[in-house]
Formats: sequence, structure tokens, C-alpha cells
Amino acid sequence: MAVYQGARRRGPLPLGLDALNPNRDRGARRDAERVVARPRPSAARGTHAAGSRRTAAAGRGRTRPSSIGVALAAIVIVFSAAFLSLSQSVRVAATGYDIVRLVSEQDRLQAIRQDLTSDVERLRSEPAIRKQALDAGLGQLGAPLVIQAR
Repeated sequence: MAVYQGARRRGPLPLGLDALNPNRDRGARRDAERVVARPRPSAARGTHAAGSRRTAAAGRGRTRPSSIGVALAAIVIVFSAAFLSLSQSVRVAATGYDIVRLVSEQDRLQAIRQDLTSDVERLRSEPAIRKQALDAGLGQLGAPLVIQAR
């Protein structure tokens, strides 16, 4: 192993992500692989060596997620939660604006309804009907004309 001047040991990763660092146990794994791969002189050499090689291969096949991948996944989850919160806030604000708009429109329609009701009540009286007929060019009715039946 080469040692470079100024090289220093890596510090721990934040937020407890140091446990997911694949380089953390690299030296210990390398030593274990050397011990497993070393042939042993024994009578049952073939069975014991094959079993230990399988164990070493199974240990090497296991992969851990990289700390960068875990950090990116955490960032994606945080931004997704923030986006959902923001979309809910926008939806609530839009609903509030719709409620205010509909209440003001309801008030306007009730005022129009009240004006129309008062107009109908006023025009229902006899003097108002006579005035409108005279304004339209109609005159007073004369004596009734009675026709005899044959």
C-alpha cells in the first residue's frame, strides 16, 4: 500500500451514513479473503476449501448502497415532501379565493333579486298598471258593448 504525503484518513459521514460506507470494512474483508483463499494442508482439502470459497464469494456478492445514492434518495424524499406541502398550500389558498369570490357573487345576486321583488310588488298595484297602459298609448275603456244572442 502506498502512502502519499499529506494523505489523511477520511472523516465520518454525516447523519449516521457512515455505516453504509462500502470502504469502511474493506481492509478487514481483504484480510478475511486472504485467509479464506489460502490453501490448507489437510486430508479433506477438497471439501473444506470449496466450502470456504463459496462463503467468500457469497460475502463479495453482497453490495451496500453508496453513501451518495443514499444522500440523493434522502434529498429526493425531502423535496417530494416539500413539493406536496407546497401544492397543498396552493390548493388551500385557491379554495379560499374561490370561496370569497362566490360569497361576493351570492351577495350581488341577492341584491338583484331583492330589487326585482320590489319592482314586482310595485307593478302589481292598480295605479301602476293604469299608468303603464296610458304610457303605452292605450286609452280608457268605454261602456261595455252588449250583444244579444240570437
